[in-house]
Amino acid sequence: MPLADTPFLRLWRGFLTGRVMVALALVVLQGVGQAVNQATEPAVLGVCVAYLGATVVLRVLGRNRPPAPHTGPHWLLSIGVDLAAISALQLLHAGSMNYTPLFGLPILMAAVLGSLTLALGTTAAVTLLLLGWAAWLATGSTGDDAPRYLQSALTGTGYFIVSYLVHQLASRLAREQELAQQSQMAARVQAQVSALVIQNLTDGVLVVDESDTVRIANPAGLQLLAAGSAPELPLSLVAQAPWQPLVILARRTFRQEQPQTADIDLLHPGQSPTGLHVRTWLTSTREAARQARTERLCVMFLHDLREMEARLRTEKLAAMGRMSAAVAHEIRNPLAAIVQANALLEEDLQDPGQKRLTHMVQQNADRLARIAEEVLDIARVQHQISHAPASTLALDEAVALVWNDWQAQDPARRRAVVSLDASGVQVEFDTEHLRRVLVNLLDNALRYMGQEPDSLRVTTRTSASGQASLQVWSDGAPMDKSVERHLFEPFFSSESRSSGLGLYICRELCQRHGASISYQRLTLSTPRGDIGGNAFTVGFRRTTRPTDAATLFDTIVV
Repeated sequence: MPLADTPFLRLWRGFLTGRVMVALALVVLQGVGQAVNQATEPAVLGVCVAYLGATVVLRVLGRNRPPAPHTGPHWLLSIGVDLAAISALQLLHAGSMNYTPLFGLPILMAAVLGSLTLALGTTAAVTLLLLGWAAWLATGSTGDDAPRYLQSALTGTGYFIVSYLVHQLASRLAREQELAQQSQMAARVQAQVSALVIQNLTDGVLVVDESDTVRIANPAGLQLLAAGSAPELPLSLVAQAPWQPLVILARRTFRQEQPQTADIDLLHPGQSPTGLHVRTWLTSTREAARQARTERLCVMFLHDLREMEARLRTEKLAAMGRMSAAVAHEIRNPLAAIVQANALLEEDLQDPGQKRLTHMVQQNADRLARIAEEVLDIARVQHQISHAPASTLALDEAVALVWNDWQAQDPARRRAVVSLDASGVQVEFDTEHLRRVLVNLLDNALRYMGQEPDSLRVTTRTSASGQASLQVWSDGAPMDKSVERHLFEPFFSSESRSSGLGLYICRELCQRHGASISYQRLTLSTPRGDIGGNAFTVGFRRTTRPTDAATLFDTIVV
C-alpha cells in the first residue's frame, strides 16, 4: 500500500493539523483577551506564538515522515513540545484560565500512534506536571491544599484510563487493518494467479452473467468465438446468431442451477462449423447469491473438438505405429527377396516398357524399405539412448561437416545461408546423433522452403550465459496450431507419405544428451526484407569434456 494511503500516516497528519488549530486558537484567544482586558502578558503570548510556529514547522516538514511507534527521543518534536508549551502556559498565566484539558492532545497522540509504554509514560508525565502545579500553588496559599492534590490525582487517573482504553482500541483497529491488508493482498495475488492461469489455458473460458453478457474471457475463448478478429469485452452473446447455442446453454445453467455439458457447433457464415465441447458451472445458487448480495455468474469452458480429434488421431497412430514396428520387422526379409528378384529380372529384360516396370518395382520397394527402417529406428534409438556413452564434439566443425555432406547431394537445390558463430565451443553430443538430428531438420526445411538463396538458414551461436545452440530456419508457410502441438509426437505427420518419426527421433536424441529442441515461428531480416519462417532450435548443454571420437556402438543405421 502506498505510504500516503496508510491509516497511520493519515492519523499522524490529522494530529499535526489538530495541533496547528489548537495553537492558532490559543494565539487568537490570548490576543483578543489581552486587547479586551488591556492586560499585558507578553510571555504567555510569546509561548503561544512559539507553539504555533513549532506546530506549523512540524506540519510542513514532518507530514510524510511519521515517527516510529516505539518510545524514543523522536517524539520530543511533537509530544515533548506539547507538554512543554502547555506547562509553560499553565505556569505563566496569571488569570483563572485552566489549560489542563489541553494535556489530552499529547496523551491521545501517544495512545493512538505510539506504543503502550509511550502512552503510559506520557500520561505519567502529565500527572507529575499536574501534581507539581498543585504543589507550586500550595506554596503561595494558606488554605487547605488537599482538594487541589485530589483533583490532580483524579485527573491523572482519568488520563491513565483514557490512554489505556484508547491504545487498546487503536491496537485492535491496527490489527484489523493489518488483517484486512493481508486478506486484500491474498485476494489480489489469487486474482493474479487465476487471471494468469485463465489467460494461458488452451481451453476457452467465458464468464457470462444472467443478461447473456460475457464479462471475462481468455484469448482462447475469444479466438473460438470470433470468425475473424477477436471481439472486445464486454460483449453480448445474443448479438450474433452463431453464438445462440452458448446462450441456450448459459440460460439452462441459470435456470436449473446445475452444471451442463454439451457438444455444439458455431456456424459462422461462409465458414466451416466450429465444433465445441462446452462445460458450464454456476458460481452460486439464487438463494446463496441473494443472502451474500452477490451476482450469479456462469463459467463456460470451451474445448475445440478439432483438437480432441487430433489427439485421438495421434493416439490411434501411435498404437498403429507399435503394431507397424512388428510388421516392419517381419516384412524386411520378403522385401529383400523381392528387391533381389527384381534386380535379377531386370538383367534379362530388353524391352523398355518392361524395364520401366521393374524400375517402378525397385522405387516402391526402396520406399517400403525406408519406411520399415524408420519404424525400426525407434527401437534402435531407444536402445542407443539407454546404452550409448556421452561424448563431446566441436559444434561448428561438426555442423559444417554435416552441412557439406548434405548439400553435396543436390548442390543446385540445397542452398542456404550458413552462419557458424560458436567457434571453439564444445558440446556434449555424439557426432552421428547430431548428423541424424541436423539431416532430419534440413530435410524437413527443404520440403517446405521457397526457392530463394536465403530461404534456408543454418546458424550456430552462443548466448551471454554460455549456452550454445543450433538453429535451422526456413521461410515456409506457418504451421496450423493443431499440427504444431503434436510436432514431436511419434507417427504424427501432416503428410500422408511421411512416417512421422523424424522429429520424434530428434527429440529423443536431444533429450539423451541433455539438450532441448523447440519450434517457433520466427521473423528474420533478409535482403528481401523481414520474412517470417519456421525455426527449429537445439539448445546444447555446454561441457568442458575433451572431444571424444564417435564409436560404432553409437551409430544409428539409416
